[in-house]
Amino acid sequence: MVKKDRSQIVNKTYQLKMLPQFYQKHLKSQLNLPEFIFLEILLILLQSIKKVSLEKLANALPIGIKFESRRKRIQRFLSLPYLTVEKIWFPIVLSFLEAYFEHEKIIYIAIDRTNWGRINLFVTSIIWDKRAFPIYFELLPKLGSSSFDEQKAHLSKTIPLFNDYKMCVLGDREFCSVHLAKWLSEQSLYFCLRLKKNEFIELKKIFGSNLMI
Repeated sequence: MVKKDRSQIVNKTYQLKMLPQFYQKHLKSQLNLPEFIFLEILLILLQSIKKVSLEKLANALPIGIKFESRRKRIQRFLSLPYLTVEKIWFPIVLSFLEAYFEHEKIIYIAIDRTNWGRINLFVTSIIWDKRAFPIYFELLPKLGSSSFDEQKAHLSKTIPLFNDYKMCVLGDREFCSVHLAKWLSEQSLYFCLRLKKNEFIELKKIFGSNLMI
């Protein structure tokens, strides 16, 4: 009995199903047919070569033109003025919320910053099914911790996505700021910001004395 190798079929089937229907529906409404097909090809290539490299994508692109022409075509596509997070990705996030979260349900949002060499990323993620799914990121024009102004500007772009939900912001010690906590409170948001062990919180006076925790 000869065992058939179905790995290629399985891989192709997985790749074809990579985009959920609500992704496809929105992308088709924003892109014309050639652009949508080109995006699908790029996503399949990313899954196949597992490298986020313009040169590697251009080299693998199955179009009968020279390498330099393939590279420029990818650059032109990625430079489309309407290919932005706000126009392409945020509506998909809204569809995701509608599909998996009930209105008025508390949604936990984690804010974090990470360095990749000299790349400084500020990321916002939804906590769902014990995983963090990034919904927005920004490249900070510096190394090191983010400032309150940067945190406020970043969150101001994502908070409107959760108008129909209760939102709780989670942050590590970098985000333990009185200014940030006060601003989040003014937005009527829940928050949980990690403190250093030698720090305290002073609450309003209760029965003539200050309560410290």
